[in-house]
Parts: sequence; C-alpha cells; structure tokens
Amino acid sequence: MSPRRFPYIGALRGRPAPPPPARAGDVLAETESLRVRLGAREVLRGVDLAVRAGEVLALVGPNGAGKSTLLGALAADLPSAGGVVRIHGRPAAEWSAPELALRRAVLPQSAELSFPFPVADVVRMGRAPHAADPAVDDA
Repeated sequence: MSPRRFPYIGALRGRPAPPPPARAGDVLAETESLRVRLGAREVLRGVDLAVRAGEVLALVGPNGAGKSTLLGALAADLPSAGGVVRIHGRPAAEWSAPELALRRAVLPQSAELSFPFPVADVVRMGRAPHAADPAVDDA
C-alpha cells in the first residue's frame, strides 16, 4: 500500500501502539445498564453484555428490536443515554479515535462509499491504523 495511493497512511504513523493480542476469555467490550435513545424513542434500556475473546456471540431478534443499535453502541459509534460501554475495560468515551481504531473494526452492512473501491483496498484501509512500515504494509 503506497503512501501515494493512500496519503492518509503517513498521518497515522507515530500513533499509539497496537494493544497486545487478546487471550481467550478476555472481555473485549461490555455494557453495563446501557440505555440508547434514537430521537424521542428509547431503543435500548438496561442492557448488560460482555463480549469475550474466543467466544461466538449471536444477536437475534425481530426487526426493530435494537440489534444494530446495540452493535453501534458497542463500537462507540452511537452515544449512550445512560449506563456505560467499555472497550478493553476502559469507558469508550475515554479512548481517542486512533486508539479505538486499533481495538475494534466496523464495516456497517449498508456502508456507502462515494466511489467504488475494490475489496482489497477496503481491507487495506481497515488495516491503516496498524500501518508501521510501508514495505511491510505492501507485502
């Protein structure tokens, strides 16, 4: 991935180092008494959840039940109206954007890009926060 093709990569150098790999059972993300409002409607109320490394988690429910809202809150993309979201044990609001980018990756189901990218380029963009050495990144 050349800096010429993705000029923002250079700006990410010198950012926080990636966290160590998670071990099975480590809590990666959690909510405690989470409440989320969308407009005047309270979509989530009193949600307690722990997402652990090495486990498979399925969110199942009817349309409008709040599954996507919960994922958005867990990714720190939606603000909470109450309760707390923690990522790696720390409240999500305390992480900077570069630190969050090293700890979670999100690709919304309905992501729209202003112009088409090949899949390989989308994956490279997702790896950008981990970029360290242009030669290694291009390998």
